[in-house]
Amino acid sequence: MGNSLLDTSGLACPLPVLKARKALAALRPGQLLEVIATDPQSPADFVVLCSVGGHKLRTQSTTGGVFRFTIERG
Repeated sequence: MGNSLLDTSGLACPLPVLKARKALAALRPGQLLEVIATDPQSPADFVVLCSVGGHKLRTQSTTGGVFRFTIERG
């Protein structure tokens, strides 16, 4: 399995993080998950997800209210 993309646009907290956690569980350590989210709380939520889950937040960007995260599975 290669890297994965998860689009959680339109979903409110806690759904983006819950879906990302499930997607990360399906990956092998070192694989990347790109997440797209529109929930304004997403940046803080994904920092916590990575910290608690032992994952690495590789990139984070915002464009027009759309957040993109690249997470490396820990």
